[in-house]
Amino acid sequence: MALFQTHASSRMIASIPPMSAFQTSAHPIAISYFSRKTHQENSLFSSTTPAAKTIPFSPSTQFRRLLCKPPQGKHVRRDYLVKKLSAEGVQELVKGERTVPLIIDFYATWCGPCILMAQELEMLAVEYEKNAMIVKVDTDDEYEFAQDMQVRGLPTLFFISPDPNKDAIRTEGLIPIQMMRDILDNEM
Repeated sequence: MALFQTHASSRMIASIPPMSAFQTSAHPIAISYFSRKTHQENSLFSSTTPAAKTIPFSPSTQFRRLLCKPPQGKHVRRDYLVKKLSAEGVQELVKGERTVPLIIDFYATWCGPCILMAQELEMLAVEYEKNAMIVKVDTDDEYEFAQDMQVRGLPTLFFISPDPNKDAIRTEGLIPIQMMRDILDNEM
């Protein structure tokens, strides 16, 4: 309530009655003091609209200065180690010769767990920079490819070994980074 009051506090302090006025119920001064303070004419919830309405202080009414440039969508920046690829790029990587395991992350920009998984995959990409290749596929952009790969839940990861005789490992949902390390170290 203190945020919406527009009067000067020095006037109210000067009109406060002595303590003895609050102890007895016979003084009408105490009642009028509290009624003046709580019932103001310029109320936000009044049915009458005054001609000059004051806007209360709130973070949304204040001008905000940008500290940095906002991200340009898609949760993939140029300096990230995990690169976004199209369906054709992923198919070329899978069919081509590789010496390191390939991790394919199927994600969506509106998916909360996908954003958390992207952070874990970036940490994993730093840790396994020369020992694994991690790529991303946006399921909204590559809808048919995601259907062909039978992606039903997001995020979905495919761990594909460089050895063509080994089967790919598929996970759905947010998994801890230690589980990804175990798959890369023990299963690939």
